[in-house]
Amino acid sequence: MRRILLILALLIPSALLAQREYSPKFYLGAKGGATLSRMTFSPGVHQKMVQGVTMGVSAKYVEENIFGLLAEVNITQRGWKEDFERDLAPEFDYSRKLTYIQIPFMTHIYFGSDKFKGFINLGPEFGYMIGDKISANFEYNNIKDIPGFPTTMRTNEQMSMEIERKFDYGIAAGAGMEFIVKRKHSLQLEGRFYYGLGNIFNDSKRDFFSASRGMSIEITLGYMIRVK
Repeated sequence: MRRILLILALLIPSALLAQREYSPKFYLGAKGGATLSRMTFSPGVHQKMVQGVTMGVSAKYVEENIFGLLAEVNITQRGWKEDFERDLAPEFDYSRKLTYIQIPFMTHIYFGSDKFKGFINLGPEFGYMIGDKISANFEYNNIKDIPGFPTTMRTNEQMSMEIERKFDYGIAAGAGMEFIVKRKHSLQLEGRFYYGLGNIFNDSKRDFFSASRGMSIEITLGYMIRVK
């Protein structure tokens, strides 16, 4: 199923571009915003969403017939925060932020007037991890010797495991609004969901986790200028 979704996301931009009948327009811009992310682990992990940031540059190639293509290069923080409250141990705190260079290549569908437009973005996203930062108020490599630490009825291996797969890929989908402030200038507000298909830990039958995929929600504000 994951392979089918990825293939469809790759094919949609190419299929739409092949239907081009109108004069193109080309835009460049920058964006920035916040992320909320967590992981899909199997076996499951008690976790919450962790906050991060995202920023980058974008290029948009659009047609007058409601669609175009969008490509970006972003630096994005994802990861997870351990949930100790459900283990009745709120005095412990652990979060792990994974920083990626992300490159989404998306179909851009838009509608509206010359002053305001709505849009939908959909497509594949590829990334490479450039940072791994752990914040904790306890020694996570030696939890057995910590008084009161909840070692039973929860999964703890992920806290001290090294990241084994830095390459990431998945599907991104977003929706937003574009405000045209001048003839060639616009502001864009977008909410985007990312579902990762790659695991950060090895996933063979002899490995502990069979799944360790990321997912995130991003809210960004961007500025774009038409250059052609």
